[in-house]
Amino acid sequence: MQEVERDWTAFSETLPNGNEQLALAVEGIYCPACMTRIERGLADLDGVERARVNLTSHRLSVVWDPEQVNPDRLLERLADLGYGAHPFDPGQVKDEEKKENKRILRALAVAGFASMNVMLLSISVWSGNVSDITPETRDFFHWLSALIALPAAAYSGLPFFESAWRVLRKGHLNMDVPISIGVILALMLSVLQTVQHEHEAYFESALMLLFFLLIGRWLDQMMRVKTRAFAENLTALKAETAMKLFADGSLKEIPLSKIEVGDLVLVRPGERVSVDGKVLEGSSQVDQSLVTGETALIDVAKGEQVYAGTLNGEGALTITVTAAAKGTLLDEVNRLIDEAMEAKSRHRQLADKAAELYAPIVHTAAALTFLFWWVWGIGWQPSLVIAISVLIITCPCALGLAIPAVQVVASGSLFRNQVLLNRSDALERLSKVDCVVFDKTGTLTRPLPGIANGDDCNPEHRDLAIALAKASSHPLSAALAAIDRSIEPIAEVLEEKGKGLRAIHEGREIRLGSPAFCGAEELAKRVSAGYPLASLIAFAREGDEPSIFALSQELRSDAKSVIKHLKDDGKELLILSGDQPAAVAAMAKELGDIAFKAGIDPTEKIAHIEALKEQGKIVLMVGDGMNDAPALAAAHVSLSPVTAAHVSQAASDALFLGEKLAPVLHALDIGKRARRIMEENLFLATLYNIIAVPFAVAGFVTPLIAALAMSGSSLIVTVNALRARAKEDKWLGDNLAAEDAFAEQAPNLHQGTNAAKAQ
Repeated sequence: MQEVERDWTAFSETLPNGNEQLALAVEGIYCPACMTRIERGLADLDGVERARVNLTSHRLSVVWDPEQVNPDRLLERLADLGYGAHPFDPGQVKDEEKKENKRILRALAVAGFASMNVMLLSISVWSGNVSDITPETRDFFHWLSALIALPAAAYSGLPFFESAWRVLRKGHLNMDVPISIGVILALMLSVLQTVQHEHEAYFESALMLLFFLLIGRWLDQMMRVKTRAFAENLTALKAETAMKLFADGSLKEIPLSKIEVGDLVLVRPGERVSVDGKVLEGSSQVDQSLVTGETALIDVAKGEQVYAGTLNGEGALTITVTAAAKGTLLDEVNRLIDEAMEAKSRHRQLADKAAELYAPIVHTAAALTFLFWWVWGIGWQPSLVIAISVLIITCPCALGLAIPAVQVVASGSLFRNQVLLNRSDALERLSKVDCVVFDKTGTLTRPLPGIANGDDCNPEHRDLAIALAKASSHPLSAALAAIDRSIEPIAEVLEEKGKGLRAIHEGREIRLGSPAFCGAEELAKRVSAGYPLASLIAFAREGDEPSIFALSQELRSDAKSVIKHLKDDGKELLILSGDQPAAVAAMAKELGDIAFKAGIDPTEKIAHIEALKEQGKIVLMVGDGMNDAPALAAAHVSLSPVTAAHVSQAASDALFLGEKLAPVLHALDIGKRARRIMEENLFLATLYNIIAVPFAVAGFVTPLIAALAMSGSSLIVTVNALRARAKEDKWLGDNLAAEDAFAEQAPNLHQGTNAAKAQ
């Protein structure tokens, strides 16, 4: 047992709250009913906090309390539910998917070839039944059809039969059960009718049913592959090794799993950066468009942060590792993509519940239909044919696909437009937004490097402030830190949320943050009068007079156009900022005289948002600072830049990449579009059943027509789901092309880089 537990630690991840998280690849998932059964089955276990299944990748994400349950118990529970599982490995899943795809195509070919031959024989029988065919000839054609159909159906139906048997022997049902029962009953009835020398047999119906069902399954497989392809561009960027620099100066390429925080890694010109870290030595330009959305090359030097997956330019970099095998920004982006595709909105929960209830309803409806027609007196064999048609036509595949298909397409479209979902129902909430609240610094604006009142500042205070600022991700701190890269950061810095930083330096406390935090309110007023458009950051050292640094800011490049679009769309706009009133007022005027509240603290931001909610507004909050986290959590839905403080990212429903604000517009547009299409799909799936079921029960539908109708309804909702794609400018593809051009210019490209790009 101890050996098993040691093995599992290689695949599980410890979360900040002490719980464990594990990704498993689950075998045999073909419908939303399977997803619901797995999620509920695991959630019933004591200690399991969350279980989510991604229908697109067959990936199960489980979070559990290690003191109450272990991974072996999770696998035992999955086995009890009728599903096999193993640790999720994208490469292995891709190989298994290829094998399954080939298997479905082979089954499809057999079913198609056999159904064509049996159909030719059936046409001869049908035409002969109204002319002069002899009973012996008809029986011969029927037996010949059986000789073709039975082995062909046994092979072609395996994907459905195996799935149905796997859950039936555990006492459960899925959508493959009624399909399997329908096919087997049609074949058995056909054999019986052949033995009894009847005029009709249904071998061609059983084969055509399998043929169309396999087409639907193959299309579903292709859709899952296609919709997941957008994430593979990032996955391909993750390197498996790094060039470690040892204390004696030697270099050795070792697996990322052996790289630890604090190790030194060398990145040569043209190579991909394989870890997150800070540059210790060297300078270069880095293309990080596929990670952060920034299309411009970024200059990096000592003290700069670099990310795994980015492409190094012409200079060699020595990097101090902050994250390697796990916890990189690239991992975080992929996690958000996975969670977005696992997300469950209210509509999807409704569809899952309906699909789960459908299984017993389908079988009950078919049984009652059989009994009704048998009692009516048409005979048990015609009654069974009608019941088979009901069994097939009522299979809730369309209902099960109605919402997941939209969610997968919308998630992919959001990602292509630089938005990563972080909450399950964010799409639905984004669709209802009528009021957008922006933070100012770091959200609408970017601080410019340089101190406007630099000539009036204490040089010693300035250097200490820069050293202290390097411990913070706040935009003002980042702008201050960028002034002098050569200054070493101060260790053991404490950050007080919404206030600033403090540390002990040479026996005295130093502080960097708001004027109030540093006791510099009066000085801030005087500096603000001289620099009304600048943002102020204060510094204080115990025993000294405080200093104020005035940092100029500029609007994000598309802020004006985004604000105009939001206004034209009828959205109410508001800026909530802790910055100086004069600076906020100037920026609000430049953006079109939008409403603002300046000089407010986090508590006041929450109060303003709550007031808007009481007015019936559906509020979207866009912010990035640590002090914005409470307001982000208070809003109906929230967005943060990917560069935001971790606590703000955790409070946000979605993150956006890059320098521009356009992803805010894309998120609102795609959310509205996705919600509308979800409702359309639910309507179409319900309408199909309202129309089709009465026809089937009345006996107007043959098993073949039932198969066509069921497959057609699933195809309709899937095609309709593709409309959830926005009219995006496909930044990902553009950046891939830009990266190719950049790579061609970088000398001495490493062989591994080209191999990664070839993928």
